[in-house]
Amino acid sequence: MPQPLDEIYRRLLAHFGPQHWWPGDTPLEIMVGAVLTQNTNWENVEKAIANLKGADLLELHRLAATSTGMLAELIRPSGYYNLKAVRLHNLLRAITAEHASLESFFAADLQALREQLLAVKGIGPETADSILLYAGGFPTFVIDAYTHRLLLRHGLIGEETDYYEMQELFLSALPEDVALFNEYHALIVRVGKEFCRKTKPRCDTCPLRELLPGAVA
Repeated sequence: MPQPLDEIYRRLLAHFGPQHWWPGDTPLEIMVGAVLTQNTNWENVEKAIANLKGADLLELHRLAATSTGMLAELIRPSGYYNLKAVRLHNLLRAITAEHASLESFFAADLQALREQLLAVKGIGPETADSILLYAGGFPTFVIDAYTHRLLLRHGLIGEETDYYEMQELFLSALPEDVALFNEYHALIVRVGKEFCRKTKPRCDTCPLRELLPGAVA
């Protein structure tokens, strides 16, 4: 793992410790969470998932067969619930139309699965890769707004660097290791929330402060 990505990872892991991410009891729960977490915080997603559990709907075919209206009410805490209910249904029905189980769905190779996920209306690259990495256990790196912000502030990318260019930066530099990709992304999210904020960043106390351009070692 060449500099500076190895140093970023080493410092984040030393500062925060293992993150044990993504929270979820089953691949389906993780998949649902990946859709619901768009434009909201995880606490709201947990409330929505608790509602689905309480209704005994966290089973692939039962959830796919639930009406969009009922689904929207149950996931209301996650925000944008009508839109997310449609997106979740699009995903679940695309899977159940071809597969009897998530095990069957995840039996395909990484590229084929990514193409299938991206073909679902409302599923973008970040959500697709979250599903692939955290629910499917595939070696892909998830890119999000925290990643872009961290890389940009550390002079590793330009403002217009796109999702796949950022992803390739990690995939080409890191060993192909699902556990590493999982931990690294979770650590980026953690530092993004606590230090590398969109407004009022806390650079002076950030564990990565000495790696900023112009910083004095």
